[in-house]
Amino acid sequence: MDKIPHWADVVLIPLISLILAAILSALVILAIGEDPIAAVELMIKGSLGSTYGWGYTLYYATNFIFTGLAVSVAFHAKLFNIGGEGQAMLGGLGVALVCLLIPWPHWTFALLAAVLASTAFGALWATIPAFLQAKRGSHIVITTIMFNFIAAGLLNYVLVNLMRPTGSMDPATARFPENIHLPTLHEILVLFNIPFSKAAPANISFLVAVAACFLTWHLIWRTRLGYEIRAYGHSEPGAIYAGISPFKMIMISMLISGALAGLMAINNVMGEAERLVLNATEGAGFIGIAVALMGRSHPFGVFLASILFGFLYQGGAELALWTSIPRELIVVIQALVILFTGALDNMVRMPLARIFSTMRLQREK
Repeated sequence: MDKIPHWADVVLIPLISLILAAILSALVILAIGEDPIAAVELMIKGSLGSTYGWGYTLYYATNFIFTGLAVSVAFHAKLFNIGGEGQAMLGGLGVALVCLLIPWPHWTFALLAAVLASTAFGALWATIPAFLQAKRGSHIVITTIMFNFIAAGLLNYVLVNLMRPTGSMDPATARFPENIHLPTLHEILVLFNIPFSKAAPANISFLVAVAACFLTWHLIWRTRLGYEIRAYGHSEPGAIYAGISPFKMIMISMLISGALAGLMAINNVMGEAERLVLNATEGAGFIGIAVALMGRSHPFGVFLASILFGFLYQGGAELALWTSIPRELIVVIQALVILFTGALDNMVRMPLARIFSTMRLQREK
């Protein structure tokens, strides 16, 4: 296939894919008798038109940043980690344990412990699929999918039988102590006299997610380990010839990936629900796959794609609330974005590659 410029791969292809998804979504909205322009205006107003909307958009985006980074790190080693959902569930269990079992004097200590626990539990849940891939050749896609179901069953058992408060019928833990509740963006920004909605769930976890983007970028592109991960992903025989251990690369890549997925729990478990509930991940582990694909596995691209999907989630909720557009159609719109930016990537890439190839030939004549 003809090569295209890097800027076109990073910017132009996702942009065209997004436009195609938007056009098809507009046609679907027209088909059910609604005005697509009014729908877009409502989505923008509901998700970006107020600090309340921004609060929810950034809350969803925070989840997607963590899971998108998790998938991206595995992608660089040519591993398809679909287990982010289960790894995030177990990360939530780690957060709940340290928040409920240890009497922390302040939220800063609890947050540090929650970060360590969530990454450890997420990495631990990724260890077995990684080992099976590295030693037994078991396909990482199959094993990580299966471990999602195992994680859901395990979490259900723990919540119902071990961590549910006495007398409660809700499959959830007790609420975390008030003194370790994470500060919201409202509480942070008010220190700088910047108004922000008190009701929005966005919290300091967003800043942790931004830091995770920078650290992941530094790891992948500025360290020897990151170079080895990318080298292994580009060519396993070449990496082996250079003395890079496939077992080591698979294990380390999946451990980092699982740790990042588990880290999502500080946002949805500690920051928003302030307790561990069943199905706390709400599919964010799978959305991370689309985010990584759209962001081209680059932390900055993952950040932008996460904001987009946060916009789609919050804007979709506004559409379902204020129009007759059913909630299921919002899922269809999100699926179209995933379809065009992921599965149908070559439908845009190949024509663009031919166009750039023709332009190069003309310049050489």
